[in-house]
Amino acid sequence: MRTIVWFIYFWLYLLFKWPAMHKGLKALEQGDWATGDALAARWVPDWAGKLLRLAGVTITVTGKENIPAGRPCVFVGNHRSYYDIPLMLTQLDAPHALVAKKEVGKIPLVRGWMRLLHCVFLDREDARKAMASLNEATENLKKGYSVVIFPEGTRNKGEEGSLLEFKGGAFRIATKAKAPLVPVAITGSRDIMENNGGWMKPAHVTIQILPAIETEALSREELKELPQRTARLIGEQLQKNKG
Repeated sequence: MRTIVWFIYFWLYLLFKWPAMHKGLKALEQGDWATGDALAARWVPDWAGKLLRLAGVTITVTGKENIPAGRPCVFVGNHRSYYDIPLMLTQLDAPHALVAKKEVGKIPLVRGWMRLLHCVFLDREDARKAMASLNEATENLKKGYSVVIFPEGTRNKGEEGSLLEFKGGAFRIATKAKAPLVPVAITGSRDIMENNGGWMKPAHVTIQILPAIETEALSREELKELPQRTARLIGEQLQKNKG
């Protein structure tokens, strides 16, 4: 019953807020980004937060003080569950743009709100289009919009605490924009749904926001090692949580 109610609420909320989304998209077309930003900041975390509560999710967050104040950042998190998206939209300092696979950009109503968040959609089958999306995210960073990306590229279905290889896109975005990189370790999100055969059950999620990595002054060798360094930091935190 919880799962059925969740899906009904998911779509009813988006339908009810369609006028707000339409207003924001119209403003965006007219170059009024401030109106779109305000609507996204108000309604996106409200929607995502209510979905988490309906699913019975409780959350412990530590390390918000590690988010550089007043500066756009690239948040890099491990990816275990579809729920990592509402978690990142609600548990950071504000909802931020996501770098998402292109298929997400085809979902009715969802894609409109993602446009208001300045999300970019990655075509992993077309290298040129993928690079254009990463460049778009970089330009948005330079305009002051933080970005959330899961560098594993897909949900990790392995055991809790494990990581897939980190791909380089997130790190190119941060280094090109000379923006700080903020590692985020998420534990327990798979227990909400994926570990239950697709049915939602109450679960507790732990999120650690780790100290930011400044990218501007890194040497060429340090830049090359940045994906592995970030994966190591997140992996060490995940293992502490597991233990």
